Amino acid sequence: MIRSALAEATQRLAPVTDTPRLDAELLMAHALGVSRQDLLLRHLDEAVPDAFEPLLQRRLAHEPVAYITGSRAFWTIELAVGPGVLIPRPDSETLIEAAIEHFDERVPARILDLGTGPGTLLLAALDQWPEASGLGVDVSERALAYARTNAERLGMAHRVEFRTGNWAEGLEGPFDLILANPPYIGTHEPLPAEVREHEPASALFAGIDGLDDYRRIVPDLPRLLAPGGAAVLEIGWTQARAVSALALQQGLLPAVHSDLGGRPRVVLLT
Repeated sequence: MIRSALAEATQRLAPVTDTPRLDAELLMAHALGVSRQDLLLRHLDEAVPDAFEPLLQRRLAHEPVAYITGSRAFWTIELAVGPGVLIPRPDSETLIEAAIEHFDERVPARILDLGTGPGTLLLAALDQWPEASGLGVDVSERALAYARTNAERLGMAHRVEFRTGNWAEGLEGPFDLILANPPYIGTHEPLPAEVREHEPASALFAGIDGLDDYRRIVPDLPRLLAPGGAAVLEIGWTQARAVSALALQQGLLPAVHSDLGGRPRVVLLT
């Protein structure tokens, strides 16, 4: 029975993940081909599907749940993800929240997402502001393929362009809102096995101090930002002062926003 299988899987997953019950439920729902909500409401007393144990084994080997199921929820949207792309994190929703606070009743008509990955920030912003259009840039063709697929699935393909590029190199503004979640982990910092062994290193690491990509991005922001616009950058929780200093050197005014855990997570630049 699924109910008892979930309890057993939760125990088996406890040494591997901080969210063993959630992981077990997501894998079971995927094995059944239903939503997690449907699983919990309608299927707990059914027989365990044969597909569940192989999925569980993959998770026990530290493969991320999002890669196993092929999707991840973010903000108000569901994104297709897979090996070779950075998995969206709840902490990154702080960027959207900071942008909403900045613009208040205004709409950022033109949005740029630097290092768009599977389209995470840009598509979430376009869902928030249906009148807006956007450009997503990434060096990874694999990530851009996911981004285009996600835009199609979400009915946003006519409002967005995805382009291969190296941060803001060669881009022309102005943009009302610039979003970026660049790599910000120092090359020697420890990471959980599921991140270190599965997610792309190019989307994680940025030199010894984790600041290499901010040094590339921040100098281009003044020429790309529209009057009254904002650039919203995700940071590691120890990097607020360093990234703010880079911004001040370019004549930008930084404001730091914290995530739900109370850690500095975003620097908003105007």
